[in-house]
Amino acid sequence: MLNIYCPHCGELREEEEFHYGGQAHIARPADPNALSDAEWAQYLFMRKNPRGLHHEMWYHAAGCRKFFNATRHTVTYEIQETYKVGEQPQQGGQS
Repeated sequence: MLNIYCPHCGELREEEEFHYGGQAHIARPADPNALSDAEWAQYLFMRKNPRGLHHEMWYHAAGCRKFFNATRHTVTYEIQETYKVGEQPQQGGQS
């Protein structure tokens, strides 16, 4: 079981309180209607799947109900840091 630190609540909580939200730091299209079907599919479905450090978005569903980002190692599942959306990670890794 993972224990995840919520940067909004300031507490370490069990993973059952959270929902995974996908890859973090994705540039959202300013005008989705201007995208072709291929560009829209690329935005929706194509994500990095690295072996190693990865920046992810999480949602504290059973707590403060806010989104935040985490840097997690995809092999060991170790969460190295959590930080609020809009902040930059301290750890390396792929976005």
